[in-house]
Amino acid sequence: MHVLKGPFISTIAALAVGAMVAHGQGFSSSAAQKRPLVKTDAVTYLFPEQVNVPANKPSQIALHFRIAPGLHINSHTPTDEFLVPTTFSIPDGSDVRLESATYPAGTVMALPIDPTTKLSVYTGEFIIQTRIVATAGNHLVEAKLRYQACDNNQCLPPKTITVAIDVISK
Repeated sequence: MHVLKGPFISTIAALAVGAMVAHGQGFSSSAAQKRPLVKTDAVTYLFPEQVNVPANKPSQIALHFRIAPGLHINSHTPTDEFLVPTTFSIPDGSDVRLESATYPAGTVMALPIDPTTKLSVYTGEFIIQTRIVATAGNHLVEAKLRYQACDNNQCLPPKTITVAIDVISK
């Protein structure tokens, strides 16, 4: 009987692990832990949807964005050249021209997997201060925000979203 204890305990342990997995309570794989939890857009443009500006005069506009919980994006000035910076642009040929964009300072953070490497990132909500010049008229501008979102384990591919702004200029 003393000889059967090892195989008997191993069999019971295997059955217990199998029952946990069958009920969805098993151990998750490292690949599943590295998958991003957020299935929606990483960055959402909040406002303004419409702005009134004087025609042919530089005007300040604050653009508000929100990053999904659990994610961060590289700041406009990332700490390494291989990281994708966050950039805002207005396409050429539009009746609205981007004169300048001022980005917030990034927050310095280190990832748990490499605490010695410091990153400059945005999290939560952030604002880009822009200065635009528009010709007289009503212009639907399809500006662009390019960024790369990451969680603490991996980065998603770089993405560009449309920032739609109705610019009314008189």
